Amino acid sequence: MLAFLLVIAVTIVLQHSLIAATMLAGFFSLLMALVFVLLDAVDVAFAEAAVGAGITAMLLLGTLGLVGADERVTRRRPWLPLAVTFAAAAMLVYGTLDLPLLGDPQAPAYTHVAPYYLEFGAIETGVPNFVTAVLASYRGYDTLGELFVILTAGLGVLAMLGLRGAGSGSHAGGEGEISMTHHPILRVIAKLLIPFILLFALYVQFHGESGPGGGFQAGVLFAAAFILYAMVYGASNARRVVSAPMLYMLMAAGVLLYAGTGLASLWYGANFLDYGVFAGDFVSGQLVGIFLVELGVGIAVAATMITIYLAFAERRVE
Repeated sequence: MLAFLLVIAVTIVLQHSLIAATMLAGFFSLLMALVFVLLDAVDVAFAEAAVGAGITAMLLLGTLGLVGADERVTRRRPWLPLAVTFAAAAMLVYGTLDLPLLGDPQAPAYTHVAPYYLEFGAIETGVPNFVTAVLASYRGYDTLGELFVILTAGLGVLAMLGLRGAGSGSHAGGEGEISMTHHPILRVIAKLLIPFILLFALYVQFHGESGPGGGFQAGVLFAAAFILYAMVYGASNARRVVSAPMLYMLMAAGVLLYAGTGLASLWYGANFLDYGVFAGDFVSGQLVGIFLVELGVGIAVAATMITIYLAFAERRVE
């Protein structure tokens, strides 16, 4: 499996067709997801498949609709970037030499907080999936920071585009709009797939405490459904479903819901993001708090991913 991943990585580097490179990168992500499954990291595999093979491939394909499908040929040899890449790779390999062997019971990851999470996570939070318990409860601060990073990334993309009101729909519907409505097979397949993608996203959102998934994966799946619709039917039609002001409000609302849950716990006299005060008993309060913060993550991630894609898709092709 690792040898196959290496072959695909080298093939991507040697590709001159950007579409082929994008599809190979998506296939690479699917294989990485399979590797994570074999390592019993199902939640990580879910995220890798949804983000790497799903949303990232769609964003790259949408970008290729603007810049073209072939790599620009340069006469200069990129020796400096190549040297920097090899130096960074050598440092990363050197850094792995001190890592413990896979499955070593004496590894730091198995001798510190991990045993506590495994033993008491489900008892203290009421969540069978201890990955969700760790990310939404024990490490709630970290996840809130990651959510701010996602929001900042979306705002950064809009700022870098250099368009006043980028992604507002003012550039949609033009002659250069990215659309595949002239492909009847794609139209039919999209109509069949989108409802099931949205239904599965709802399942992942509200079942993340009991199985693999959660707000992040659900948000990406929601975004993938809307981006698929925008790619096939055009950004102008997608704007009739989700307008720019609505997306901006949802981006902020998701983050505010997460942070507001922490502020609510302060209001009730507990620590920030200490959900136990939200119900009569501690475990029920944890379930309420985890549900709210996961919902905030799903809303913010979905709105940000859709905004990023539409901001690119609504630019005219030069």
